[in-house]
Amino acid sequence: MAHTVLVIGSGAREHAIAYTLLKGQTVGKVYCAPGNPGMVADGITVIQLAQTNHAAIIDFVKDKSIDWVFVGPENPLMEGLVDDLTAAGIKAFGPTRQAAQIEGSKTFAKQLMHRHHVPTAKYESFDNLADALAYVKSHGAPIVVKADGLAAGKGVTVAMNEDTARAALTDIFVDNKFGSAGSSVVLEDFLQGQEFSLMSFVNKNHFWTMPVSQDHKRAYDGDLGPNTGGMGAYSPLPQISNETVQTAINTIVKPTVEGMNAEGIPFTGILYAGLIATADGPQVIEFNARFGDPETEVVLPRLTSDLGAGIEAILSDQEPVFTWEDNQRTTLGVVLASDGYPDHSHTGSLVPDLQSAINQAGIEESTHIFYAGVKNSAAGELLSSSGRVLLIETTADSLPEAQERLYSILDSTHTDGFFYRHDIGAKALA
Repeated sequence: MAHTVLVIGSGAREHAIAYTLLKGQTVGKVYCAPGNPGMVADGITVIQLAQTNHAAIIDFVKDKSIDWVFVGPENPLMEGLVDDLTAAGIKAFGPTRQAAQIEGSKTFAKQLMHRHHVPTAKYESFDNLADALAYVKSHGAPIVVKADGLAAGKGVTVAMNEDTARAALTDIFVDNKFGSAGSSVVLEDFLQGQEFSLMSFVNKNHFWTMPVSQDHKRAYDGDLGPNTGGMGAYSPLPQISNETVQTAINTIVKPTVEGMNAEGIPFTGILYAGLIATADGPQVIEFNARFGDPETEVVLPRLTSDLGAGIEAILSDQEPVFTWEDNQRTTLGVVLASDGYPDHSHTGSLVPDLQSAINQAGIEESTHIFYAGVKNSAAGELLSSSGRVLLIETTADSLPEAQERLYSILDSTHTDGFFYRHDIGAKALA
């Protein structure tokens, strides 16, 4: 009998998770809380429950006889939603509050890596502006400035000069730009190389890796502009060798998973390793305790097995099966964002009807829209409600073909009030 699942979250990542669960045979119904109205067309039931209201979520799960819960975003993980669900006798896929510290505290993650000899940039932590500024002056630039806590992917500044580093520290300590996430900072050495994301399904001491992908963090073409939550992604990565990926698995994922388990902080859920391929081998830029966004939207379309069956196996401490499309084809995703994102997003614009263009091109089997920051107008039309509005993804025989397909749709569509990068995937072709 097909199971009923609740997905916590509201973004394109959660849309992709819920959509992929429904494609399998194991899951027959998916609720998403709080979700967004763009999900409804895919048969996802959106339910107005705040992800901060743990008691209401528990009541809903029991009332609807939901079989298990998938916690998507980092905030409810750090707030202990998995702990509370488990205490209520509810199966939940995601790390505990303690294990989620690998994302919630840069210092925790760095110390964990140091203890288990996981390669990462040298760093120092500071809880005041004066000492941090003194370190920048003695260290010089380039240097990377990171708010210690959760900052929705925007708390990192790669400072190529000391002035930029000082401005970033002022943002954190004086202007309180990231709130409590900026009560301390990590300053680390700048690493040179191509970045890539390696995500894994994890169950305590065991893990199952996914295909690697590459996110594009900067807002504008050519990696210019401020850091965002991500403007697009693609998978696989021809420029990252299988040998590099295997080295990352052996020297980064394995010791991290096994180290957390050995320390009594077992991790179950999705472990995201944000990595960089340096001349000295792959090193860790950051860990996240959940699926990356937008990487999820280009990795999950490559899954050829039943996502729900795999997760249910993990929740039952059984061996899951995850199979993936081979590397002959490419999946590409481009984010459509509100003008002004990430600093001052202008919302309330009518979301372009990209689905009609997909249908007219006859590519609906290979191309999908995952919605994020949208709301319904009084007339039932989708309006933008936050910075990242949607991601459009496609799978094609080659990266250039995938680019041509998506950009012909975006470039021919009226997108006033929005913007997107025109070079997603370009680093693979350089």
